Amino acid sequence: MAYLKYRADMAVSEHRRPQLGAMNWHCGPEKINLRLSSVGDYQGRESLVVRFIYQLTDDRYHLLFPQQWQELKALLHRRGLILFAGPMGSGKTTTMYHLARELASKQIVMTIEDPVEINEPQFVQLQINELAGMDYQQLLRLGLRHRPDVFIIGEIRDPQTAMMTVQAALSGHLVLGTVHARDAFGVIARLIQLGVSPYYLEQVMTGVCYQRLLMRTDGTPAVLFDQLSGTALISEVQKQQGRGMTDAWTQYIEQAVALEQITPEEAARYQNG
Repeated sequence: MAYLKYRADMAVSEHRRPQLGAMNWHCGPEKINLRLSSVGDYQGRESLVVRFIYQLTDDRYHLLFPQQWQELKALLHRRGLILFAGPMGSGKTTTMYHLARELASKQIVMTIEDPVEINEPQFVQLQINELAGMDYQQLLRLGLRHRPDVFIIGEIRDPQTAMMTVQAALSGHLVLGTVHARDAFGVIARLIQLGVSPYYLEQVMTGVCYQRLLMRTDGTPAVLFDQLSGTALISEVQKQQGRGMTDAWTQYIEQAVALEQITPEEAARYQNG
């Protein structure tokens, strides 16, 4: 633990206060990014968590149903705000980067993250630094002056960031971001809770995507999306009556079992998202 903290520029002698760190780990020819988090309990016992963030490559990103990717890509041409939800480790950042890479050859993509998780030379990547006064709001204001075509917002977690994100989408940018919600319908409720008016959501929302990583029968993980867009999304913004997973999610789960892509046990585990 002391060695990892030293490598990640964390205070080795500090065992109680929460700390964050980052480092690169070389595994043969491959470089893996590590994100570290440590904290001590009331008895002084320290706990360290290490997240492994692999470089984004096409052969590592699999979809349970590839047609969902084409549906998601179609939203990129409409501009506005596309939000992703799902638990930590479900691949939200990877999905956003994977989408944005298809635009980066002709458009400027700027990311604002805390911290930057995936190194992508094609993007302009900005990292939050609270001590230097570089929070999400400040970097969003800075980013708007640089006129990128696409924004990636690491996490929308407070009213100020939510409003700035909506303003960026209203100004004609394509904005991809993540928000904490238990399902696709919950994304709308969360933004309203953060103070965004349904009127503005109706103006800027292009798509909502809840995702999970399911383990296939061949032992590899694959992404399954639960998406809201078009009239279904506008209806949810106006009425806010949705709960749980959509009918399409249930149908995809049942189809994956019928095609023997996933086991019935895996289907039962993710039936409710």
